Amino acid sequence: MAHALTSLGLLVATVFLPVASLAQTPAQPGRRPLQLEDFYRLRSIGSPAISPDGRWVLYTISTPVEETNGSSVETWLVATDGSTPPTPIRHQGQSVTAPRWTDDGRVRYADRDAHWTVDPARLSVAPVASQADERLGLRSPDGRWLARTRAVPAASRPAPAMTAFEQRHETRFKGTALDWYPFLQDGRPFPVPNRATEPSLEVVVTPTDGSGSERQLTRLGLEAANLRWTADSRALLFTANASRGDELAYGSADIFRVDLDERATRLTEGGYNHSGVEVSPDGRWYAYVRSLGTDLIIRQKLDHGGAQDLFVQPVAGGTAVNLTEQWDLDAGAPRWSPDSRYLYFTAGIGGAVHLFRVAAAGGAVEQITTGPRRIGNLSFDRAFRRIAYTASELDRPADLYVADIDGRNERRLTDANRDLFATATVAERPSERVTWKSYDGTEIEGFLIFPRGYDPGRGPYPLIIVNHGGPHAASGYAFDFKQAYFAANGYLVFLPNFRSSTGYGDAFKWATWGGWGNKDGEDVLSGVDHLVARYAADGNRVGTTGHSYGGILTNWLITKYPDRFRAAVSGAGESNWTSNFALSDVARTKETEFFGPPWDPRARAIMIAQSPLLNAAGVKAATLFIHGGVDYRVPLQGAIQLYTALKKQQVPTKLIIYEGQAHGITGHWNNIHRIMHELRWWDTYLAPPLSGAGGGR
Repeated sequence: MAHALTSLGLLVATVFLPVASLAQTPAQPGRRPLQLEDFYRLRSIGSPAISPDGRWVLYTISTPVEETNGSSVETWLVATDGSTPPTPIRHQGQSVTAPRWTDDGRVRYADRDAHWTVDPARLSVAPVASQADERLGLRSPDGRWLARTRAVPAASRPAPAMTAFEQRHETRFKGTALDWYPFLQDGRPFPVPNRATEPSLEVVVTPTDGSGSERQLTRLGLEAANLRWTADSRALLFTANASRGDELAYGSADIFRVDLDERATRLTEGGYNHSGVEVSPDGRWYAYVRSLGTDLIIRQKLDHGGAQDLFVQPVAGGTAVNLTEQWDLDAGAPRWSPDSRYLYFTAGIGGAVHLFRVAAAGGAVEQITTGPRRIGNLSFDRAFRRIAYTASELDRPADLYVADIDGRNERRLTDANRDLFATATVAERPSERVTWKSYDGTEIEGFLIFPRGYDPGRGPYPLIIVNHGGPHAASGYAFDFKQAYFAANGYLVFLPNFRSSTGYGDAFKWATWGGWGNKDGEDVLSGVDHLVARYAADGNRVGTTGHSYGGILTNWLITKYPDRFRAAVSGAGESNWTSNFALSDVARTKETEFFGPPWDPRARAIMIAQSPLLNAAGVKAATLFIHGGVDYRVPLQGAIQLYTALKKQQVPTKLIIYEGQAHGITGHWNNIHRIMHELRWWDTYLAPPLSGAGGGR
């Protein structure tokens, strides 16, 4: 029997304005500048899931909560035709968690061991019988099986024989003894266990009708992941690193097949990484993304990382076909169209991310979505007629959109931060895409966020360069609160996509091998020259910042070009590559992009030449170092070494270490503390205009 939503406390709240008023909020005079407290007012759209019939979209809204240092997450529902406003789904006053669409277009969720469904059209809820929970496994196409991975303990090793005397002293030992490698992994306690003693992840299946117990299909001693059923429900494909037992191998992900009769077969090899495995609906093909594995790069002594391409291969066996061989961008994980004719995927293109498709039979790659934005979190309806996705811009956080599968008839369904941006503003002038020629003639793209009250006649304005991480990543059309806050406080904020950035082709992406900081550093400096000449940027008040590779490049810029920078904020940056090789959990980046370990003469020369610490004489930029206390990706020692070098040269410097934090410093309290101190550093050493208004000093 169906019940009204309100009878179970499922509240229908019209929080957003009707769809007709969802147009972009226009800039309004008199709005206050963005404040640090506004961090806790930002609402983030995520996890869109379009209904099988394409009529509805489930999604989440998360909001930071100061009191708990966590986030509140609510589930919402909205009609794709805009006929109803977004509505929260709540059960007895609490937001529903982990909902999913049923095949008949209802929303299914669990609460207190009971299962319920919501009819979106009638806004009514009904109890349903509990069935095999699909969250516990991947359902086969015929509905008979649930597949998942299960941890299987490794064979135990006998302990060495000890006398009673030796055993007493072994028990009294306080410390760490290890004889395996690797023993570091960022984000995990030191030391990580020996891989040889860690459980393997094996494929298991369970009947959905409860007629039998769980059955283990593989006994490979590997870590199976990314399970996918074949269309006939007789087998599963999965990825695993076949080199798991070799402690010195970086390994690569290969594709395996296991039949229900427990026969396992390795389908790929050769040292490539395989990901995004998907079987075609007609059962004839499987698609995947392939790139060069680290061991292959090292073994062949390559000076590049190779392409990331989309392949298809017959399920019955046969030759793999590269569908994007002539397309110079990085293909993302694919999705098959229901008729098995096309593969859809997202890819970065410059500072944007868009949806593309390519015919499974081959041909040109087609771009579906367009515009200065980043598309993400795509969800397709059953017939592949409609898509739901989030789209972000430089000046606005992401909102929820729907469109036809060809990108037409797009509709924005939410305006999640309407209330915030109705009262607060970053700048009156929209951010701009900027292009310029680097010193060697290479065209570079970047993005410029203007300060509040920007008026070229009242400049010049202090300039903050924000270098992205990676280095193989890209800045672009994504709202960032910290960058917006700096702009609201009187700074030009510049995001250059220097060489090594993704979205500009393979030659551009791999152009910095053997010389981190050289070409990309010149791209940054030439960009500063361009802004000084074309915009009201003050060439005498330039700061540089970034996290991870952004911090690494920051350290390089202030040591290589000491007269160009007045201040810097280096987040999780390295300064000494010879020590980083052994202290970091990614020695592979040195063995590839520096051409070897530090005992190799060529690699050692590169590491010395590119180490900011070893080239730190004459640094002038006042530098704030930001680092996690247990960062094993870019260890804290690198920041300490360059901090010491600056102190010895009487350069203003400060080191903030976040206790217990790994490479990616997390937590709202840490974020606010970091933004607060970074702005204070800029205000002290770049001297922006007071109160965020235009005009230089």
